[in-house]
Amino acid sequence: MSNTPLTPGVVPGRLAASALAENFSDIAPPLDRHEAQVAADRCYFCYDAPCTVACPTSIDIPLFIRQIATGTAEAAGRTILSQNILGGMCARVCPTETLCEEVCVRETAEGKPVEIGRLQRFATDVVMAKGGHPFARAAATGKRIAVVGAGPAGLSCAHRLAMLGHDVVLFDGRPKAGGLNEFGIAAYKAVEGFAQAEVDWLLHIGGIEVETGKRLGRDLTLEALKAEFDAVFLGIGLAGVNALRAEGEGRAQVRDAVDFIADLRQTADLGALAVGRDVVVIGGGMTAVDAAVQSKLLGAETVTIVYRRGADRMGASGYERELAASKGVRILTNATPIRVHGGDTVESVEFAYTEDGPGGLTLSSETFRLKADQVFKAIGQKLDGAPEALKIEGGKIATDAAGRTSVAGVWAGGDCALGGDDLTVTAVAQGRDAALDIHAALVG
Repeated sequence: MSNTPLTPGVVPGRLAASALAENFSDIAPPLDRHEAQVAADRCYFCYDAPCTVACPTSIDIPLFIRQIATGTAEAAGRTILSQNILGGMCARVCPTETLCEEVCVRETAEGKPVEIGRLQRFATDVVMAKGGHPFARAAATGKRIAVVGAGPAGLSCAHRLAMLGHDVVLFDGRPKAGGLNEFGIAAYKAVEGFAQAEVDWLLHIGGIEVETGKRLGRDLTLEALKAEFDAVFLGIGLAGVNALRAEGEGRAQVRDAVDFIADLRQTADLGALAVGRDVVVIGGGMTAVDAAVQSKLLGAETVTIVYRRGADRMGASGYERELAASKGVRILTNATPIRVHGGDTVESVEFAYTEDGPGGLTLSSETFRLKADQVFKAIGQKLDGAPEALKIEGGKIATDAAGRTSVAGVWAGGDCALGGDDLTVTAVAQGRDAALDIHAALVG
């Protein structure tokens, strides 16, 4: 990464276009055919494989790796996509180090797992590069289903319903489909517009009509949807952002990290995106790491993540924390913001040290300040705009194991639903499973 100019303030163009292009290139370049075969040869093809058990979408991992090893990568791709239609994106963004690869037998024995994620990307890329679509629709059922939210859960649900012969109208409040994959993932994880290319490819199944700019509670009501459609699936995500509850957080240049990431993902010119010289990110999850790393890659001189609990409680995986450190991001733990200092804009953030004991989090009287001209809040999102008729538990839509809500004819999945865990792969599994239950409810 190029040296950062010492320009003060929050400004665009900190780095040259060539440096930005290098910084935001693919973080994990794809395997070529030979590399994929070598990687596949390391698999033991375990019976009752722990990697398959650990995968939220239950992909038959030994089978698809064997298919790669025998030179049938397209068949491997179909094996993956039959369980996870967003397998291409999941191969890029899944925390495989805490899922399938963590329980790999070779990880246990040697400390080096089979590269399941990279092999999954290789196989799904082969299928997508071929064009067309690997699955065909069943005979038309005459049923119409509304899917609200075109993120991973909604896309997965819509695709499976279309495959089963239903007609689907997919609504989303944003100007394009994709949800978290399009607006909330670090740019270096899904380069060259992959998220939107995957959506376009998925829609080739047919039977899915997309209506953007339609948000539940603003343009749509649950009552109207229930009256017009045979079933409704809600995959509306978590649109609200938690407040810091720190004095002065309303100052200019205190932003929601999710908005910053969305702006970065949608800009056509990274050099036009303003970033601070001294950036502080508050939070401990994947969004915090994505915002921090990308700030550094845009040219920020100092970037610090501050988390209120210990490192062992951070939502970001060890791999993600190591990635942040490798890019020059500092991580401070056991501290919480109490005051944002400055005039019209930010000058520094004051933190209190914390202790996480049996009685919960307690604040010390000892404080410290971090110089900052830009602050990103990444302390979690909350459900916003859910219909009052739905039962809410733990701040999310209550559902049963099949995704059925408290309202007849309405299902939910993904981050907005109880059991959603802020992972693309989990959202895909919940959308797929809800679609199967909707199908069973409508046609028996």
